[in-house]
Amino acid sequence: MSHRVGPTRIGSRAFAAVAMAAVLAGGCAAPGESKDSGSSGSGPIKIAVIDAQSGQLSSLGKWEYKGAKLAVDEWNKAGGVNGRKIRLDVFDDQGDPTVGTTLARKIDSQKYIAMLGTAESAVTIAMAPTLRQAEIPNIASGQSPGMVALKSPFLFLNGPTSTTYDDTLAKYLIDGKKLKKIAMISNNGAYGKGEHDAFLKALSGRGITPVADEVVTTDQKDFSAQLTKIRQKQPQAVFIGSEEVESGLIVKQARDLGITAPFAGAAPQGTPVFRDTAGVANVEGTIVSSPYLSNDTSDATKKFAAAYKAAYGEEAELHGAKAYDGAQILLTALKNSGVATGRKLADAIRAVRYQGLMGDFAFDQTGVGISATSIGVIKKGNLVKAEG
Repeated sequence: MSHRVGPTRIGSRAFAAVAMAAVLAGGCAAPGESKDSGSSGSGPIKIAVIDAQSGQLSSLGKWEYKGAKLAVDEWNKAGGVNGRKIRLDVFDDQGDPTVGTTLARKIDSQKYIAMLGTAESAVTIAMAPTLRQAEIPNIASGQSPGMVALKSPFLFLNGPTSTTYDDTLAKYLIDGKKLKKIAMISNNGAYGKGEHDAFLKALSGRGITPVADEVVTTDQKDFSAQLTKIRQKQPQAVFIGSEEVESGLIVKQARDLGITAPFAGAAPQGTPVFRDTAGVANVEGTIVSSPYLSNDTSDATKKFAAAYKAAYGEEAELHGAKAYDGAQILLTALKNSGVATGRKLADAIRAVRYQGLMGDFAFDQTGVGISATSIGVIKKGNLVKAEG
């Protein structure tokens, strides 16, 4: 039965440059060794957040940390888990898979019993083998189907995969709006490849071949060659499979080149970073597939948004909400299992049924707990539920 719990996406670089950024607030402490951690029965329960806290993807990591911290603070205020405080430490992976893998080994050696993050699919995929060997459960925020393909019993997703996002989007564009001339532009990273493949499959299943299918690199800044090809095809809509900043740059340059068709995409296109990078006028009419369209969707989202605003002085959004759900699920599993570790904790996470901000979570054996999104449209800078 569903229930609500709790109080109410460097090789040779020096590791010191990446070591953890510890946050000393609300029951959080600097990372380090602890004799009394894990399931020892006393002392703080050590949970790691690993995400980009610097670099182009840092907005994702900061949103995720804030959402997770909000949940942890609520639990600590109410007494913690089975009388033990939760210690939440944040580490900066810089959006780099190599750094992420090094950090995975570090949290194992420092006896963290679970991990929240990352929001970057490529980093999560790189870390997964190490976390699996260490038997550290990981609730991640990326959406690449590549994470599911790993078939790790220790990896869970706190939102839908690209398959769900993009099939919902194709259904709206093709089945609903009857569009037939759709162009695609995506990047070659783990997230972009996942989006590209999922949306292309959704189009193919509906008998549609994209009029253009352009792939860019993750660090590209000039998209004029690809966008010129797209403009020549005169599409009715342009699917974009890229993270927030790159997506915003693509849209801004597209408008400068005279492309007037609406853009369509998934989670990144629903964020303030995308909107502000592209410009409010340029994102008008963008179609977004998301499990979290706004803070006003329900009483639960309103309550979460109010608490987030009070804690951080800013508006909540999808990534913070996903991380909040993920943290709530993890803490519930810890409570239900008597602060189990390893496979027992992973099994306890899989057993949780949780009515979250994203929807009703019920994890399957692949680690997916949510399989639905809604369609929104950006109007005057705000994402609102689409009509029809």
